[in-house]
Amino acid sequence: MSRHTFTDLPYLRLRGDYGSGKTRALQTIGSLCYKPFFASGASTVSPIFHIQDAFQGTLILDEADFRFSDASSELIKVLNNGTTRGMPVLRTMTNRNRELNPQAFRVFGPKIVAMREHYSDLALESRFLTYETSGRSLRPDVPAHLPEVFTSEARELRNSLLAWRFRSRFSVGPDPSRQARGVAPRYRQSSLALLSLVDDEALRGRITRELAGEEARVLQERADTLEAAMLRAIVETFERTTGPHASINDIATRFNAAGGDEPARAMTNKWVGGFIRRKLRLPTQKSRGVYVVSATERAKVVALAERFGVGARRNPQSYEQEPGRQDA
Repeated sequence: MSRHTFTDLPYLRLRGDYGSGKTRALQTIGSLCYKPFFASGASTVSPIFHIQDAFQGTLILDEADFRFSDASSELIKVLNNGTTRGMPVLRTMTNRNRELNPQAFRVFGPKIVAMREHYSDLALESRFLTYETSGRSLRPDVPAHLPEVFTSEARELRNSLLAWRFRSRFSVGPDPSRQARGVAPRYRQSSLALLSLVDDEALRGRITRELAGEEARVLQERADTLEAAMLRAIVETFERTTGPHASINDIATRFNAAGGDEPARAMTNKWVGGFIRRKLRLPTQKSRGVYVVSATERAKVVALAERFGVGARRNPQSYEQEPGRQDA
């Protein structure tokens, strides 16, 4: 139902150390899903998007800590596209006549992954609803090996869930009144499908608090990056300058001062200007003989600083004043 009813879906992630119950949780939850197929992080990307396109089921991915987890990884691209309907993976396939034909593979659909760490691609991180399995003791009633009745009980529950899907097919859909409040637009967008299916108001509140906590963790990580340090320097320069613009020289001075008393590591004005243009996508220009970040870019600087957790966080109510805003 989720695939046909909703246009955006989140992923469920189980994250924790070995022995914390991640794989057992995958087996249990995955066995209740509609048309699940299980894979491991050692799988190559090609069979994954072929199977997803053919069966349109739920991908259950164990040990998903890929060696390369940046935005350029092939499987990361599949996971990034798989949360939104209408974003297929395009591949060139060879037919029996050795002709090359382009083909679109549908990768949209629910996915459940288990991993120990997190992905370096922050765009993918924002697509997960994460449950931390470490830091809690395992229940004593959980058997070390799955009993034989597990398969039959899972089948009965799947049948019951399928009956519910048939009954609710035309009564379930996105409910904007249940969207998470006080979180960034990306989290509101990805969690709406789940919250629309939860009738318990208290449980919806718990989910929203978990989303806010995950957002705070991501902001904290971004606040420790070079981009965040540079944005701090730009914001401070705008706040303390007597003119309308923020000079690259003043920005470089504050950026280097924040790095400690290490003259060998001081960055030149040229490096700082290039970093601002390449990494922050902020144009620089010459004004009265010096390079500056123009005052016209100040609003963009403030928005970037917010995204990187720099300075005071925006009031949650202000998110509600921008219903049309979407994260990239």
